This record gives sequence, structure tokens and C-alpha cells, in this order.
Amino acid sequence: MNNKLHKYPAYKDSGAEWLGDIPEHWEVTKVKNVFRLVIDASPKNNDFELLSVYTDIGVKPRKELEERGNKASTTDGYWLVKKGDIVVNKLLAWMGAIGVSNYDGVTSPAYDILRAKVQLESNFYHYLFRNAACISELKKHSRGIMDMRLRLYFDKFGDIMIPFPDFSEQQKIVSFLDRKTALIEQAIGIKEKQIELLKERRQILIHRAVSRGLNLNVKLKESGVEWIGEIPEHWEVKKIKHVTTKIGSGVTPSGGGTTYLDSGIALLRSQNILFGKVELEGVAYISEKTHASMSNSQVRKGDVLLNITGGSIGRCHFIDFDIPLNVNQHVCIVRPSMLITSIFLNSLLASEVGQGQIWFFQQGGGREGLNFQAIKNFLIPLPPKLEQTEISKYIETITLKFHTAISLKEQEIEKLKEYKASLINEAVTGKIKV
Repeated sequence: MNNKLHKYPAYKDSGAEWLGDIPEHWEVTKVKNVFRLVIDASPKNNDFELLSVYTDIGVKPRKELEERGNKASTTDGYWLVKKGDIVVNKLLAWMGAIGVSNYDGVTSPAYDILRAKVQLESNFYHYLFRNAACISELKKHSRGIMDMRLRLYFDKFGDIMIPFPDFSEQQKIVSFLDRKTALIEQAIGIKEKQIELLKERRQILIHRAVSRGLNLNVKLKESGVEWIGEIPEHWEVKKIKHVTTKIGSGVTPSGGGTTYLDSGIALLRSQNILFGKVELEGVAYISEKTHASMSNSQVRKGDVLLNITGGSIGRCHFIDFDIPLNVNQHVCIVRPSMLITSIFLNSLLASEVGQGQIWFFQQGGGREGLNFQAIKNFLIPLPPKLEQTEISKYIETITLKFHTAISLKEQEIEKLKEYKASLINEAVTGKIKV
């Protein structure tokens, strides 16, 4: 990408703090001078496209993104939207839920529809209204006693000062940003694909290690289990119940969420259990007394935690730190005995061997969740303990290696996103000449 961008020859004070200096030949005006609020109700029994505005992607047909979500029983009386209109979610404008519509359709009366009063390039204002500096200004003009109740009404939005270069320059800036942001998104897409390939490679190596071992030349035998296949000749096949001392979950404390505290003993729920880590940020807390009363679901270092219900069923990770923890009924504690290491057991459950059985007992068995009896009867390949330890060390090593590589790619993606945001801001506020 060519990063050699130039400044305009002369600048002036815009008179708006959030804009700062703008090119000398640009005008500054209020939103209400170039946009008007339109309220055109749709006719009865219409079949127009239902549109929504999202903070991350702007205005899109709802059917493309919420096929299983709530659908309006009727769109009679909804606001008509034309291509080029700016759609504003009054409740979430301060978070970036604003954008140009590239579609004719209808949208909820909870939204405001802004239509140009003068000749302008709507996409220029799409870029302007969605950049961070402008979003901060939208928040200042929103009304409400707290963030989640803020509303941006047009009488306030209309008074915000915005840049107004001539129409041809607006078009030129939009063309430049369309081209540049497309290249940036393409670069981000490539890096995201690289991350997925790294994750796939990591999973292949771990699966091979827990199902075949580290010796590529080892003699194999049939395991007798279809989803396990061949295993090293000196390995065994065991049911999980024979290598664990506990398989069970917790309960939701009496009183449910009303008993949660701002601090105390962490209560792990399914959203806290991810592949590769246990997430303590945003965790629920219970009192020492409640923790003591839930003695059967207290977690120990080395336990493997497995989600057994809902959309995250099958996600698992082991506890490698030593602090008091508890779990609710959606998380199962699988406690390894001296016959198996925590890393080896967790890696098996996260591999095709474990996930295949989880899928069967959830889907093939016609159940919505996993029961403890099913988990106890999971079949796993089991090497001698010394070999497990070697495999576990290998898994730790490659996990760290891939984590580092993935983190670097994620940092590169963040830098590209920051560059994109900066580029948009500088272009639509005239800090660079395109």
C-alpha cells in the first residue's frame, strides 16, 4: 500500500473541537442543514426488505444475519428507506450503529431516517459518522442518565457541526477510501486465514500425539473402536471412568443470579470455559458460605472442565492454577486419577476422539446435552504414564509455539484495523489530501 499521503496547502479552524482544523476551502455546517428527518410509513401488507443497522457492518437486510432470530410479524407502518439514506439507531448511535443504506426497504420506527436536502455523497457521511471521533461527538449529544439508556434524537444530532467539502471532492474521498479499505480488508482476511491454518495445524499435531504418540515408527494395532482407529501396539483403550475419580457438575446457587457478588469465589459457567483457556474476566462470584455449601462442585487444580449443555457443548480446558473455584450445572468436572495427566485427558477430549463422541451422544443419541453416564463411558486411547508425560510436555511446547505465532498475526490484524480507522478519520476530516 502506498502510504505517501499529502496535506492540503492551507487549513483553517473549523470552529468544532472534534473536527479541529480543516482544509481552507471546505465548508462547515450543521447536520440539519444537509439532512432532514423523514418519516414515511410503509403501506399495509407490504413485502419490502426489512433492514437493520449494526455497529460493526452498518445497514444490512436482517434476513441475511438473523435467519433464526425474531422476525417482525408485520412491517406495516415501518419507516420507508431509500438507497442513500442514513439510518440511525437512536439507542446505539453512540456505539456506531449508524450508516448509509445501499438498499430500498423498511426499518423499525425505533430508528431515524436521514435523507439529503442538498447534493452530497451519502457514503462520505457513512465514513464520517462511523469514525471514532464523530462517534464520541454523537455520544456527547445523546440524552440519558447512563450509557445503556442514551438516545440520540435528531434535534440534538442536527446541531452537530460537520465538514462539507464540495460534491466532487466528497466523491473523490469516498472512491479513495473504498479502494484503500478494500485492500486493508483483503490483507486482514489473508491473516485471518493464516490464523485458521495455524489452529488447524496445531489441532492435527495434538490429535496425532494423543492418538498415535510421538514415535512415528511405532508399530500399530487396531483399537477395536471405529472413531479411534489404530493405536500404538503397547497402548490400551479405556473408558474415562476408569482413569478419573470424579465426573459431575455443579448447580446454580439458590436464588440464581441474584446471589452473585462483585467479588468472592469465582463460579465458572459455560461462557468461561473455552478451548485453550479458562476465562476469568466477567466471571460470576459467590460467597464463601455458598461455596462451602456447594462442596460437591468445588474445583481443584488439575481438573478438566467440560461444557455439557447449550451451544458451547464440548468446549473444555484444564485448571492449571490453584485458587478456590466452583461450577454451575452446565459445566462438568472431569477429575483425572493418577493414571492420566490433566493435559493428556483435556487434549483427548478436545481432539477428534473426544469431540466425535460428544457429537454422537448429543446428536446421534437425540439428546440436547451430555449426561454423566455417557461421559463415563467415553473410550480413549491410553499410553503408559511416562509416555503420557512426554506427550503432555510436547503438547505444552507446541501450544506455546502456535500461541505465539497466532498472537503475532492477531497483533498485525489490530495494526491494520487501527491504520484503517486512522485513514478514514484523516480523509473525512481533511487531515490528508487524497
